[in-house]
Amino acid sequence: MQNHRAAQCHRLSGLYQSLCTTFLELADAVERAIRECIAEGVLKDFLEKHRAEAKEMSIFEYDQEKHMRQEREEAWEDGRAAGVNEGIQLTKQILQLSHQGESPAEIARKCSITLEQVKKILE
Repeated sequence: MQNHRAAQCHRLSGLYQSLCTTFLELADAVERAIRECIAEGVLKDFLEKHRAEAKEMSIFEYDQEKHMRQEREEAWEDGRAAGVNEGIQLTKQILQLSHQGESPAEIARKCSITLEQVKKILE
């Protein structure tokens, strides 16, 4: 059963590719491929029940590079925000230790950073 589905999915993928090479707009090509698959009995039940989902997913997968770029940008922004937050917390900790009378060398040891980094923050 799985081999049969895999063959059908492969055939569906081939239809998408062949239609896109005829310079149809992507959405039109996907819709046409879905109609042809239903007419030929390829994944007919599934496509009749999930036509919009299949169409959307096919268009999404077609521009996978764009999606991956967006994911990287979002991850970078999340990482940057986390780094800024971590820096703020570390700065607060350094200032608190300094106000408690700790030496820059002791602060560096306790915070696992270099003495130069501590001095720069305390300036």
